[in-house]
Order: sequence, then C-alpha cells, then structure tokens
Amino acid sequence: MSDSSFLHWPFFEARHRELAERLEAWCRTELPRDHDDVDASCTGLVRDLGRAGLLELTGGDAIDVRSLCLARETLARHDGLADFAFAMQGLGTGAISLHGSAEQARWLERTRRGEAIAAFALTEPNSGSDVARIDTRAERIGDEYRLNGEKTWISNGGVADLYTVFARTGEGPGAKGLSAFLVPADTPGLEIRERLETLSPHPLARLGFDDLRLPASALIGEPGQGFRIAMSVLDVFRATVGAAALGFARRALDESLARARSRELFGGRLADLQMVQGHLADMALDVDAAALLVYRAAWTKDQGAERVTRESAMAKLFATDRAQAVIDKAVQLHGGDGVRRGHIVESLYREIRALRIYEGASDVQKLVIARSALATDDRGQAPGQPTRDTRST
Repeated sequence: MSDSSFLHWPFFEARHRELAERLEAWCRTELPRDHDDVDASCTGLVRDLGRAGLLELTGGDAIDVRSLCLARETLARHDGLADFAFAMQGLGTGAISLHGSAEQARWLERTRRGEAIAAFALTEPNSGSDVARIDTRAERIGDEYRLNGEKTWISNGGVADLYTVFARTGEGPGAKGLSAFLVPADTPGLEIRERLETLSPHPLARLGFDDLRLPASALIGEPGQGFRIAMSVLDVFRATVGAAALGFARRALDESLARARSRELFGGRLADLQMVQGHLADMALDVDAAALLVYRAAWTKDQGAERVTRESAMAKLFATDRAQAVIDKAVQLHGGDGVRRGHIVESLYREIRALRIYEGASDVQKLVIARSALATDDRGQAPGQPTRDTRST
C-alpha cells in the first residue's frame, strides 16, 4: 500500500481525499491493462475512464489542478498508459476549456464522457521547445482558413477525434503571429504521415496538413493569440507531468521497500544493509520533495494565480529528474529482475524517460526558472507586482 499521508498536507481539502480514495478503488479493479495493442488499449482506457466519471476532471468551466495532479499520480502509479490516456483528454482540450467558444465547448461533453479522444498538436520538426518558430501556416481566405504544414510527436496522433492545432497566421513576428484551431480528425486534408514508436509505447504520430480548410469558427480565441493560449494550457498541465513522474517514483519506492523486506542476502534481509537503507532514504526524500513542489504549483494555481510558470517549471523539472534517479535505484535494488522485460520496475524505467522531454525539456525548464529568478528585484518581487507595504498598522 503506497504512503498516503501527504493527503493530509494543507494543500488538500476533504474532497481531494475523497477523490484519492475513489481513484485508488477504480485503479485496483481496472488496472493494469494489456498494452500489446496500444491503440486499442488507449481507446478502451478513455472509454472506461469516461464511464467512471473520472474524465470530468479534465476540462470544463473550472479546472482543479490539484485534482488533475492526484489523478495523474494515482493512475501513473498503477499503469503508465492509463495516465497517458487521462492526461491527453485534458491537454488536448485545454485550449477549449480556457478559451473556447460555446460551440467549441460542445466537444467537452464528448471528451469527458470518453466518447471522443483529444490531441494537442504544437510540436513541429523544426520547433520543439521553441514554439515561436512554428512553420505550419493558416491563411485566411474569406470565411475560411487554409492550413498547410506538419506536426510531429503528437500524442494520440492516429487515434484522436479532434486536434488542437497551432499555426502561423501572421499578425506579427515570431510568437505574436500564431493562432489556435480546433480540427476534427475527419477534416479533408489531415493526413497521418507516420506512426512513431518510443521506448514505452503510446499512440504517437507525425501529421500533415495539405490545403486543409476550416471555417472561421474553428479559431480558438482571437487571431494572433495562439502562443498565449498554448502557454496558458501548459501552465496548467505542466505541473501534472510532475505528478505523473511522482506516481512512477512512488511505485518504484513501494516496489523497492517490498524487495528490501523480503530479499535475503548474506544471512539477513536486504533491508538490513546500511547501503540499501541509504538508497531507500534518498528515494523517500526525493518522493516527498517532488510531491511538495508539485502540489505547491497546483495549489497556487487553484488559489487564483494568473500564471504559475515558475512554480510549474520547478515542479516538472525536479519531479521528473528525481523520478529518473529513484527508478534507477529501484532497478539496481532489484538486480536481474530490474531489467527483465515485463517486470514493473523495468516498465517504470522505460516510462519515465519521456517525461523529461515532453511539455518542455528539463534544460528548458532551467531557463524558465533562471529567467524568473533574474527578473526578481532586490526586494524579492517580480516586475509588475505591487510593492508590499511592510509598515505596521
């Protein structure tokens, strides 16, 4: 049984503890799933998460980031693909939840019931972390937009029913000239050019847009606001990547504790060796420190902060990097079993690596954190914030 004492930290309310129990109960009966046919497994997971009402957390008028993080942590601890299926419903429709029209919001009814699968199409061959370099173009012709270009490493590519696509509309240079569009998967001109395979199988694809025509109503928000929309979505969901990493790390720690208690070595338990105790202590420390950063970012956003870029960057960077270290220790403590295909620790080792890349690679998060620190004045305030009056009243 995984440690749940963190649920009594002041970040959480009673409703979050109730949600955690509900999530745990569902996971115990429904997970893990067979991943041999990743498309079918992902589709089935979305359907079943929807039927259980868990996808209600992923979008709508108000997104509770603490609930998203709890869901991702719990799902990841049980099954990485279940976490993926859940997360993409939120990320793929995040722009609609935060900036969409009433007509576009009708898609949320389907995605939250698990009847439609969503995808977030931002990355291109020449623009990963540098979003301002997007080349895909959307030209306004009368009452339509015509899209041409390519996207790659798109999660749910090939199985999604709708894509949130970011393209250059030219209102200004760089990031100022991007817009966001809702693109149904059956739109003529959308092509799945390549299915992509990774260390831990997920539905991924390279997409092409060849004179794809969209009505003006497909525009999400205002023209030229695509970069702001993309960043606002990532601002919400980036901390949840840290939560998924936390789930992987917590499972690795659980498996390592069980191994140390049961494995006999040199006439005693593995757990009796001081070196092993040192590894377990480091793992437990990394798990708790990551949880504090993840849930601080989520709590701050839920309290009404307009942006949590710094907090989310810290949470994602620390949680994903330290989860990699925790899982590596778990592999070492499991010996040969740790690299045996099909063992939970081996699957965690494959699952964690991608999290240090997508939604902002670790080195990019360091840039974000450093720039935030450099922008803070000698009173500890960021530019544009009101000066705090420290005089007594």
